[in-house]
Amino acid sequence: MQRQPHGLNRLTEMRRMPVIKGTIFDVERFAVHDGPGIRTLVFMKGCPLRCLWCHNPEGLSRELEVIWYENRCIGCNQCLKICPADAVTLAEGKRTVNKEACTLCGKCVEACPALALVFTGRTVTVDALLEEVQRDEPFYLQSGGGVTVSGGEPLAQPRFVSKFLSECQGQKIHTAIETCGYARWEVFRAVLRKVDLVLYDLKQMDAEKHREFTGASNRLILGNAEKLRRLLKKDTVIRVPVIPGHNDSTANVRRIAEFVAPLKVIRVDLLPYHQLAEPKYVRLGLPYRLKGTKPPPEKHLKELREIVEAQGVKCQVGG
Repeated sequence: MQRQPHGLNRLTEMRRMPVIKGTIFDVERFAVHDGPGIRTLVFMKGCPLRCLWCHNPEGLSRELEVIWYENRCIGCNQCLKICPADAVTLAEGKRTVNKEACTLCGKCVEACPALALVFTGRTVTVDALLEEVQRDEPFYLQSGGGVTVSGGEPLAQPRFVSKFLSECQGQKIHTAIETCGYARWEVFRAVLRKVDLVLYDLKQMDAEKHREFTGASNRLILGNAEKLRRLLKKDTVIRVPVIPGHNDSTANVRRIAEFVAPLKVIRVDLLPYHQLAEPKYVRLGLPYRLKGTKPPPEKHLKELREIVEAQGVKCQVGG
């Protein structure tokens, strides 16, 4: 039997390999708050938690979604006329897209002359995303920056994220991941082997309150945080969103500091709540459950920072 040339065998093998794809909702360039240097942020779509204060609600669902920009809408009603599923409705001057009825056919998006209706989310291959972030390599080299994968939750798409981060490391690009830590340890460990820096969210130490505010237990999250430093010894920054009335008590922050102190993390970042996400909920037709909540005062943030530092942990306000 005649043998095929080695190169032809390799080409045939590559063609048979499945193309790994992921769903993202944004790529932000020239970021400076999510790891060292100038960075490119990749936002994965899909998250297992439902935090009341989520500032990226477009990242909650793994599926593509149609969002409506009220400030662009000219009231032509073409979307109402063309939607075959009657998923677009109008009430009190506001457009709403019924997610259960919407088939994502895109006809309303195509028909909108003002670009008021757009898709959020897109499917990408590892190679295509790598090519996109490599455009910023000169900035990584000059600033000591790199790529940070955020979300949503990166661990919700572990196969894609692991492969993408591996390719980045192969190109000598510094890698970071921002995660809530809610994933099986086997999944977590496999992804984190491709990561140089971990930005790890801790929100609420009380188990019942954590479930109330996020929809999930904190047991897995706390367990993974301990294993992260003890077993993998990864450089880690703890991030605490400071949400008035939900997790900003001195008692909760003191418990977080006491938990973090033995882990020998780089530092703790206290991230003050802001109201910038509220318009996103309107665009997505989602209720905003923290309406009227004000950012925490600087005096209180200073007090919380001092509580963390009293445990011998470096702390700063902001990322």
